Amino acid sequence: MDKLIPEITLNDGLTLPVIGLGTYKLRGNDGVHSILSAIDMGYRLIDSAYNYENEGTVGEAVRRSSVAREKLKITSKLPGRYQTYGRAVATIQESLFRANLDYYDLYLIHWPNPKQDIYVEAWEALIDAKKWGLIRSIGVCNFLPEHIERLEKETGVKPSLNQIELHPLFNQAPQRKWHEENNITTESWSPIARANEVLQNDTIQQIADHHNKSISQIILRWHYQLGAIAIPKSSSPARQLENISIFDFSLDEIEMSILSGLTRPYGRINNQDPAVYEEF
Repeated sequence: MDKLIPEITLNDGLTLPVIGLGTYKLRGNDGVHSILSAIDMGYRLIDSAYNYENEGTVGEAVRRSSVAREKLKITSKLPGRYQTYGRAVATIQESLFRANLDYYDLYLIHWPNPKQDIYVEAWEALIDAKKWGLIRSIGVCNFLPEHIERLEKETGVKPSLNQIELHPLFNQAPQRKWHEENNITTESWSPIARANEVLQNDTIQQIADHHNKSISQIILRWHYQLGAIAIPKSSSPARQLENISIFDFSLDEIEMSILSGLTRPYGRINNQDPAVYEEF
């Protein structure tokens, strides 16, 4: 089962599966059981965040799992309200305490919050936490190229990964191209889009019918062929298995173009533009 999902190697050498489990709103015993189900299905990448208030849930699932800790890749994220250096260091330690883990495989700054203008301080804290062995790989979420360029200019360290909103209604082509040119892995949050509009799209349905797959599987295969890591959330064992059963077919260039062509200039689900949007 460990080799069920292909892996991507980040610019710092860490390998991650190309599909992981999103855990937003997965909490408590139900959350633990959902995460354990996913691990049993073959998931090895589990995405969480301080603000999801479920780091403890994820950690409990890791401890109960029959899969060794070193075979799992666990992610968490630093919230905007703790971006000063001292608070960031304390929050990373608190994240580990909540999860009862010795280290995170991947730790990300959740949003740049440019009006605060202290994300470089937060990045310096992540750099040091990696040196101390608390984190194996450090990255960001929702950062624009100018934010990442500033991180590298002021610290000499570039992120291994940028987790961004990415789905057929907002395909992020310019940002993905920039990531590729700068050797930064793209990870997709809300990869299927939190909207019935995508799951009821006739164009995608035709492609799904052709391959005898679901719309979700077609979209997740699209992410895979774009070179992006997708982290769909599901608490259903059947849906969890469906979401990783995408490696027995491929989309041709026309199908990929059709899916990418569904993008819109203002396709963000909640209009969360990182140039101005802030989250604490």
